[in-house]
Formats: sequence, structure tokens, C-alpha cells
Amino acid sequence: MNERQEQALLRMFAEGIDGFRGGLSAKNDMTITGTPTATATRDLADMVKKGALIPQGELKATRYFLNLD
Repeated sequence: MNERQEQALLRMFAEGIDGFRGGLSAKNDMTITGTPTATATRDLADMVKKGALIPQGELKATRYFLNLD
């Protein structure tokens, strides 16, 4: 995990076991980490690949939830 990804995950855990209500969006990630859209999207996709997040939805409606399994 890079520093931005850690920052986003820590913020999700700080929100409680369910993470963000309705899931983390790329826009939320951009606000938390201060990154542009492309970087936020890449970071989120990488966290899914690493098994830290579970995506739901498609395109701009994609939301990410903590993978607590």
C-alpha cells in the first residue's frame, strides 16, 4: 500500500466497521488524499486488486467497501 491508500483506509476504519455510509467513492478518495481523479481511480483499483476493498456498482456509481473477510 502506498501512503495515499493507507490514508484512505485509515479514514474508512475511523468511520466504523461499515466504512463510509453508502461506500467510498472516487470523489471521497480525492477529498481525503488530495489527488486528481486518475490517481484516485488507480489507487482504488489497486486496493481492490490487493483485496482491501470490495467494489459495488459501475463507472461513476462505483462505491468501495472494506473487505473484512
